[in-house]
Amino acid sequence: MITGTSQMDGCILVVAATDGQMPQTREHLLLAKQIGVTNIEVYINKADAVDDKEMLDLGELEVRELLTEFGYDGENTPIITGSALCALENRNPDIGLNSIMTLLDAVDTYIPVPPRELDKPFLLPVEAVYSIPGRGTVVTGTLERGIIKKGDECEFVGRNKHIKSVVTGIEMFHQNLDRAEAGDNLGALVRGLKREDVKRGMVMSKPGSIRPHQKIQAQVYILSKEEGGRHKPFVSNFLPVMFSLTWDMSCRVTLPANKEMVMPGEDTALTLTLRQPMVLEIGQRFTLRDGNRTIGTGLVTEILQMTHDDEANWGG
Repeated sequence: MITGTSQMDGCILVVAATDGQMPQTREHLLLAKQIGVTNIEVYINKADAVDDKEMLDLGELEVRELLTEFGYDGENTPIITGSALCALENRNPDIGLNSIMTLLDAVDTYIPVPPRELDKPFLLPVEAVYSIPGRGTVVTGTLERGIIKKGDECEFVGRNKHIKSVVTGIEMFHQNLDRAEAGDNLGALVRGLKREDVKRGMVMSKPGSIRPHQKIQAQVYILSKEEGGRHKPFVSNFLPVMFSLTWDMSCRVTLPANKEMVMPGEDTALTLTLRQPMVLEIGQRFTLRDGNRTIGTGLVTEILQMTHDDEANWGG
């Protein structure tokens, strides 16, 4: 969920009218907040299965309180009640099709189009790779910044690879295009590459515009037990998994020299060393997970050079 959500400008939280908020509702909101999704709408589904209107009103009130608890504007967030099943089966239009149209109108009006960095070199985190018979290899993802044109040279970096190619075609929603810009979700046909050459988590960028890094300094907030984080502190050499853009990679944590341990709920500077070099830039957001638990979220503040000791720790 993290790598998918990181590319979103806004999202729709779906809550069942029959169940109300569930544990995963809280986790989804928590992750969306950590990753930087600032605009949320709510669709209360399965309204056809609830006879008592007071129950629907109570569910809406609960969701508004939950949004406020996680730092969203609970009072003004659009909350639409309806039934996706009624919309699919074309019955009871008030809670069926009309509710979906109201939801889409709210997406258009409530979620603003964010500013796009069109003047910077293009950067596309690779989400998936496909082999199209008769065409070649296609990489898909959301363009983070810049403008990409048919015929542009590109390079793939990350996961210990560095491959140059040329964009020979751009497709978006089954339409062939000559160019795409930041925010577009696209498929790019690339020349001379096999499907195995490119993996999810690598990035396609303008040649020479970006380099992978293995060691960073970061400011990290460690979630408290109440927020769903760790129950116990951790020390140096702790090994969580870092998620950023579309990649995830295990990393080694090093605490500042004056610190013995980091407690849940603490905001601290940490040094993080990845198992392999991946694309990292100053200001880039990431999430740390341990097993199936999100334990922290942070921001890259400095790129550091690897030492012989760092490489020896990873068996390099």
